[in-house]
Amino acid sequence: MGSGGSKPQGSQYVFAADSPVSFSPSVVDSLQNSSETDSTRSRNLELQIQQRVTAELERIRDEEAQRLAQYTERLTPSSEEQSDDSSSPSLKEKISSALTPSSSQNKDRSNDSVSKEVAELRSKLERRKKLDQTDASVEKAKDGLVQCLRLNDRRPLDCWEQVEAFKAEVAKLEQKFVDRTLR
Repeated sequence: MGSGGSKPQGSQYVFAADSPVSFSPSVVDSLQNSSETDSTRSRNLELQIQQRVTAELERIRDEEAQRLAQYTERLTPSSEEQSDDSSSPSLKEKISSALTPSSSQNKDRSNDSVSKEVAELRSKLERRKKLDQTDASVEKAKDGLVQCLRLNDRRPLDCWEQVEAFKAEVAKLEQKFVDRTLR
């Protein structure tokens, strides 16, 4: 077992032509004089494929941008209905900026527009709810557990009472959170 190969060794099959195959001297000369190797041919083929794929992607991107423009024109209200809030970008601008990589848009940004955007982001962050401070009972239970584990570093199972107290306090905190979110 193991001394033989797992696949039978295939024999080479040589095709024998019924008539002699001969190439014209011009074909043989062109093949011999050609400086193009297999690697250069494959590289050229790969470049051609990449160019075709890039062109196809550009065509698809342009078609999708046109469709997007049509849909956004249908969906956005007319200029009479829009408010005069010119500081915020329109839906069309937001979607098109997200979908099309335009470096010119980034170059045209001024210091004022960037600082305005940063200020808007900061105000949004401040409006979000901040984390509540943990309850004193949870802190007390945590400190008791940490102190017990430090004292009994070789025997952590001796701190089972502190672990249970900590679990109970955390369960109370979780229940408060659930009650608060369901209301």
